[in-house]
Amino acid sequence: MSKIRVAVIGCGSIAEKRHIIEYAANPNVEFAAFCDPVMERAQKYADEYGAKAFANYEDMLAEIKPDAVSVCTPNYLHAAATIAAANAGAHVLVEKPMAATDGEAEAMIEAARKNNVYLMVGHNQRLMPPHVKAKELLQSAGLGRVLTFRTSFGHPGPEYWSIDGPGSWFFRKEEAVMGAMGDLGVHKSDLIRYLLDDEVAQVTAFIGTLDKKNTQVDDNATVLLRMSSGAIGTLVASWTYYKGEDNSTVLWCENGVMKIGTDPEDQIIVELRDGTVERYNVGAISTNDKQQTSGVIDAFVESLVTNTPPAITGEEGRKSLAVILAAFESQAKGTVISL
Repeated sequence: MSKIRVAVIGCGSIAEKRHIIEYAANPNVEFAAFCDPVMERAQKYADEYGAKAFANYEDMLAEIKPDAVSVCTPNYLHAAATIAAANAGAHVLVEKPMAATDGEAEAMIEAARKNNVYLMVGHNQRLMPPHVKAKELLQSAGLGRVLTFRTSFGHPGPEYWSIDGPGSWFFRKEEAVMGAMGDLGVHKSDLIRYLLDDEVAQVTAFIGTLDKKNTQVDDNATVLLRMSSGAIGTLVASWTYYKGEDNSTVLWCENGVMKIGTDPEDQIIVELRDGTVERYNVGAISTNDKQQTSGVIDAFVESLVTNTPPAITGEEGRKSLAVILAAFESQAKGTVISL
């Protein structure tokens, strides 16, 4: 079969570290175009992969008509770029958070449906081998119901990761819309929904800017969640874990506890009430320091090759975003928000 012609919109760090190298490694893909307002960035990849460089996606979509696009722009552009690509007949993989508002998320889903193209959201946490295995064990390891949980994602901040360092769009509220919650928190709302196979029913949150200078976006959040099942737990997102990254989840269940990402060797540890301890070494959870293949690109390409809807649909991305938006509403109103 002919290769899938992919265009990458936005050539910053997430494109560089994940999308571009993972597409390049996939035999079903060829690059058609790269877009970035900083033309040198787009040109660099266009030269490397024999594609065309553009400064804006409107011109690219009109001229190139790609089969699929990755939207790797600042958050405020996710919706506009996704809708434009869908209207141009391209399948879309959009980075998280999928949108800045629920209305935008709804419009993106509708654009994909109307144009009969797939929309996938880049929630890579649920594709990481330890999390896939953890979900399987929750159903088979005799742990029983999840009663309480904590899930955390923290690192020193985007200035250590973004291509623009301290001058990154991540710190500009008009472009980022949200800070640590949009960067990290939405990964965790997606993960907890996936692991527990459950929806968030109620949200209470403390969100603030504790240490980052000259920014209006949040650098820390601690969120209390009640799931539809009744399980309660905390979700933490932080850009001030200066001593190192934490991407761990602990689930306390009727018959024991499951610890994910708490041990440097064994990614999953199950401790049962009868004294049994099971340890699983099942591939790493990707970090900024140790990049692993995210699985997102391969899943997206597989969906296109087999003509099967992606597992992480726009609807899934919208539900995970709704939790984060509810957390901001809770912080603003000082109250519990029901979803």
